[in-house]
Amino acid sequence: MTQFTDFGLAQPVLRALEEAGYKSPTPIQAQAIAPAMQGRDLCGIAQTGTGKTAAFALPILHRLAETPRKAIRRGCRVLVLSPTRELANQIAENFSDYGKYLSFTNTVVFGGVTISRQEKALANGVDILVATPGRLMDLIERRSLTLEAVEILVLDEADQMLDLGFIHALKRIVKMLPKERQSLFFSATMPKNIASLADQYLRDPVQVAVTPVATTAERVTQEVIFAHTGAKQALLNHILRDPVIERVLVFTRTKHGADRVVRGLEKVGINASAIHGNKSQPQRERALAAFKDGSCRVLVATDIAARGIDVEAVSHVINYDLPNVPESYVHRIGRTARAGANGLAISFCNDEEKAYLRDIERTTRQKIPVGAFPEGFTPPSRQEAADNAQAEERRPAPNGQRPGQRQGQRPSSRPGGRPGQGRGFEGRGGENRGGSGRPSRSDGGARPQDGRGDRRPAAQGEPRAEPRGERPRAPRPQGGGEGRAIGWLDRGPRS
Repeated sequence: MTQFTDFGLAQPVLRALEEAGYKSPTPIQAQAIAPAMQGRDLCGIAQTGTGKTAAFALPILHRLAETPRKAIRRGCRVLVLSPTRELANQIAENFSDYGKYLSFTNTVVFGGVTISRQEKALANGVDILVATPGRLMDLIERRSLTLEAVEILVLDEADQMLDLGFIHALKRIVKMLPKERQSLFFSATMPKNIASLADQYLRDPVQVAVTPVATTAERVTQEVIFAHTGAKQALLNHILRDPVIERVLVFTRTKHGADRVVRGLEKVGINASAIHGNKSQPQRERALAAFKDGSCRVLVATDIAARGIDVEAVSHVINYDLPNVPESYVHRIGRTARAGANGLAISFCNDEEKAYLRDIERTTRQKIPVGAFPEGFTPPSRQEAADNAQAEERRPAPNGQRPGQRQGQRPSSRPGGRPGQGRGFEGRGGENRGGSGRPSRSDGGARPQDGRGDRRPAAQGEPRAEPRGERPRAPRPQGGGEGRAIGWLDRGPRS
């Protein structure tokens, strides 16, 4: 299939694609759309940025166009599960774009917004429901949602779903679905637990794999620069003074690290914003909007932004901190070189991160070229860097806060604690461990539970917690808490 018109998609869907300028499907779309339109179960493996969202959205919209009928009250015909709120928002937006000339209803539900509004949106039933597992379970427990009439189940970013500890919630959700349904699983990688899940929930599925596991995008030029920790900020400042760099994503491992990087850039007159779990929803929306419209060319993010978010024309990705999970490196640098464009990924590596670099090279099966310091850059000595860091810690932050301290948060008084010590860690690697060495709250992870729903200590390398309203939990009468929401919206058939 070389054109979208070859699939026999409904005319309203083709009209929306034509207006958007999309004619040729990506490899994952070319292989997945036809069997999905035939009603086959499907397991698709492809890296982020390859068009996975359209690979399932277009066949679903075609089916709704061919078999129009009203959804049952408090029910849905299509259920799409997403591991994170920002990806759920983007998927719902893509459905609206591709189905703009169809008569159908869709809504997205996730924690961080008033649950009563979501209950009202679901009261008469919807054709397509995009949801995160935690809020979905809240709505079910409040008897505001039933899954008895679901015709199609989509599990997007399945590997991240399991990484974040949603396996128990997924098992509960699947038990509530009709046995006669179509199931579509999409994942960037295919570890054993995903293969086991697919064997359990898919019936005679079509297997589609368009890229090898954990490979980096071909159009991304990669290099690593070895620099001690104290030289990283000065190196970043120097690189970003180059006006050729139009739009750059900078990744850090920690939330407070992201804030420190932004402060360091602003001190030298470089406008930058941060996105992470300690930011409110309005702050995140403003930061992303400014990054998209070009008024802010530097966005500093933790790994919450590494998957599923398609921001066009990102020319550079800079790994200020190397991730301690090799697959995260692949997802990070996949934010550039999208839709056939070229991109550059630069990684800073200190002595402690060399083990992470070896793991990344082993996982991606390629050696990352070593780059030299840019012309005109002289790294500060370790002593100079240490003195600057101490001065930064002593510098008062706006509104009387200390650097890294959340608004309204009191300084830590525990032995070994630091003022502003964070309560957040993202993904398996742990975002903030602070002075106490204790893992903290997660932006997107889940707090795994035992059969009674009680909290238990996380195993080594297991996510410790997740935002309120986004974790699997035991049933309770009134549903659950609401954390902060993330407003990420994007368009186009790239996922």
